Amino acid sequence: MIATVYSAAVLGIDAYRVDVEVDVTKGLPSFATVGLPQGAVKEGRERVNAAIVNSGLEFPLMRITVNLAPADIRKEGSAFDLPVAIGLLAATGQLGKNNARKPLEDFVLIGELGLEGDVRPVRGALSIALAAKGAGLRGVIVPFANLEEARVVDGLSVVPARNLSQVIDFLKNGTCVEESRDPPCAETQIVHYDVDFSDVRGQEHAKRALEVAAAGGHNLLMVGPPGSGKTMLARRLPTILPALSLDEALETTKIHSVAGLLPPGTSLVRARPFRAPHHTISDAGLIGGGTHPRPGEVSLAHGGVLFLDELPEFRKNVLEVLRQPLEDGSVTISRAAMSLSYPSQFMLAAAMNPCPCGYYGDRGHTCSCNEQTIARYRSRVSGPLLDRIDLHIEVPAVPYKELSGDRAGESSASIRERVSCARELQQERFSGRGGVFANAHMTPRDLRKHCKLERGAESLLTAAIARLRLSARAYHRILKLSRTIADLVGETRIADSHVSEAVQYRSLDRRGVG
Repeated sequence: MIATVYSAAVLGIDAYRVDVEVDVTKGLPSFATVGLPQGAVKEGRERVNAAIVNSGLEFPLMRITVNLAPADIRKEGSAFDLPVAIGLLAATGQLGKNNARKPLEDFVLIGELGLEGDVRPVRGALSIALAAKGAGLRGVIVPFANLEEARVVDGLSVVPARNLSQVIDFLKNGTCVEESRDPPCAETQIVHYDVDFSDVRGQEHAKRALEVAAAGGHNLLMVGPPGSGKTMLARRLPTILPALSLDEALETTKIHSVAGLLPPGTSLVRARPFRAPHHTISDAGLIGGGTHPRPGEVSLAHGGVLFLDELPEFRKNVLEVLRQPLEDGSVTISRAAMSLSYPSQFMLAAAMNPCPCGYYGDRGHTCSCNEQTIARYRSRVSGPLLDRIDLHIEVPAVPYKELSGDRAGESSASIRERVSCARELQQERFSGRGGVFANAHMTPRDLRKHCKLERGAESLLTAAIARLRLSARAYHRILKLSRTIADLVGETRIADSHVSEAVQYRSLDRRGVG
């Protein structure tokens, strides 16, 4: 007898339906899985066998063939355990002849089975739930730990299961622990962070630069001696970004779910991600990929901040692969069998010392590096990568008087209010432009349309480009920064004061990183 159970698999961050066809016939006992199954899928037959027997049911000692269709795409992971087990029970009549047929036609089943029949969580439950809705199915049967994640999808019945017996009860009798039809509240909300900009003493210039960066989604490089507060500032950057929209939260949650980083019981990722990989990371760890492709740090930072501390210490080949995601907002990983794309629309915040010892230009310390050593250290970060970073700012050491003062800095909430107003102007401005969500994403065509300079501003910019010998890309970056600075004060046209501030964010010492 043949039984068909609907399941799904993840490809990139999206899912597609997989039909699990189970054929049980007379013959020597065997268990074959076809349809390009990988390691964990093949091992599932042992888990399925033990789970069925330990749940008080009969495992058929017959010739068993399991086909995972479409058969030309590789199948990975342990999520097929549950649909294979249910397919076996349906094919051998242990679910009843008619009662279970309708639910099997309406639901997608996913779940890893333990040897005692418990149903364990899997990756990508949100993507699979979205695929089930897109396929016009009534709902999904998921592990209990994936309930909140799958419930996010509106108009979809979500049936959670703690063990195989509960799935069988639902299919035979329609009973379950909880069948959820209403998604949890997914409205945009402000997240409360453990850190705040009010903790930062001094560094008013740097805080202003971070505000501009947050308002326009710009990339940022901080240069300063050890202990000047570069990391402290970077970790507070997400606290002044606008709250995630529902679409952003869904996409960010899909990425974290596929990567297996979504905590059990979590419905949506509501806080903007902050990723800070160590400088020993590989290019595959940063961009994504591997034997079985997974999202890298640039995708896990999608919608949030990627912080690279000690920028010159990263291997040069690792830094150079950042160019595509910084420019395109996505990563494409090509393999012989497939090509996957992961979103990577993030803000880059990088930090570095001005020299190997860290004290070049610091009045309170003596630098022990010679000019050749400093030049070699700074050359580890290429010009093309620096050109893709909008703001280059100096973060000097904080005087003791400011550190010991009682006066608290401006809070993240008040800065975020200004940033949100600027972002709202940009959303209205780019409402008809796909892929452009902030000033940092503008194309040359957008610049011509939205970056109208007053006469004084145009003369100032022309002089600055000639004096600093900036590239065409740097010219576009200054225009984008000027547009953001004008948005922060609600100005339609770009004045010379806006251009002047934007130019200073590109005008570090030419011997260094500006």
